[in-house]
Amino acid sequence: MFPARLCAGVPLVLVLLALSGCSHPWGCTDTTAERGEAGVRVQVEDLYGQPLGVTAEVVGWRIEPHPQVPDEGDKVHVHYRFDGADGSRGPAVDACAVDKERVALNCQTVHSSQGFPSDGDLTADNWFDVEHPEQVTEVLLIPNDQSYDRRTCDQDMKDGGGPHPPEPAFAGDQL
Repeated sequence: MFPARLCAGVPLVLVLLALSGCSHPWGCTDTTAERGEAGVRVQVEDLYGQPLGVTAEVVGWRIEPHPQVPDEGDKVHVHYRFDGADGSRGPAVDACAVDKERVALNCQTVHSSQGFPSDGDLTADNWFDVEHPEQVTEVLLIPNDQSYDRRTCDQDMKDGGGPHPPEPAFAGDQL
């Protein structure tokens, strides 16, 4: 039915496909970075835990109504800055309003690209909805860069895989 030469070449093709990672999920692997230590001032880390040369810092926060929606009650108003970040593309870190036990009450990813230049830094602010704002004792940043969004093996077997940032922080996470 098939010429002998064609049949003889099939095992070689299968071996080449297997070695290239195209024939089975064995060629695609995902790794997730470990979450770094949260702090008010952090050195932003890449996917391998190495510093990017960027510092992120909470420079202040207070509880107050948002001026555009004061009827919604108090929110946490956070001011932060990135030092050493590129203004157009840069890192992003999770910022979390926490209670006295360092349990996250609400977290958001803040991007350096949202900042405005100020004395060589990029500064910005953000508003957090927190169910009980009176419980907030601090706002912390998690140093892992969250701006890297690579497809996973589940999403794209051929082109996905590789290192990924840790899962974003959520309310209830112990920091």
